[in-house]
Amino acid sequence: MLKSIQRKKNKLRAQRKARIRGKVFGTAELPRLSIFKSNRYFYAQAIDDNTGTTLLSVDGQKAGLKANREDVKVLGKTLGEALIAQGITTVVFDRNGYLYHGVVASFADALRDAGIKL
Repeated sequence: MLKSIQRKKNKLRAQRKARIRGKVFGTAELPRLSIFKSNRYFYAQAIDDNTGTTLLSVDGQKAGLKANREDVKVLGKTLGEALIAQGITTVVFDRNGYLYHGVVASFADALRDAGIKL
C-alpha cells in the first residue's frame, strides 16, 4: 500500500480515537473496556481512569488465539466471566477508533452473551 494512503488511514483512525476517547471515561464501578487489534492478535483491558489502573485484561497472543471472529469470541467470553467474578456487570466500551464491525462486533457480542452490559 502506498505510504500516503496508510498515513491517511492512520490519521483518520487517530481522529476517531480522539473523538471516542473524549466521551468515554471509566471508573472502578463502571470501567472503560479498551480494545486493540493488530493483524495477528486482539487485546482488551478494563481500565479505571480515576486511578489510571488496569483492572483486568485478556491477551490473544498469550492465549494463542488469533484476531479472527471465532477466537475473539473466546476472548470475550473469558473476559466477561472474569468481570462478573469481580462483581462488574456493566462497562463502557471504547472501540479505540476501530469501526464497529467484524472482529470488534464479535467481541462485543461475546461480552453481551457472557452477561456484560455495554
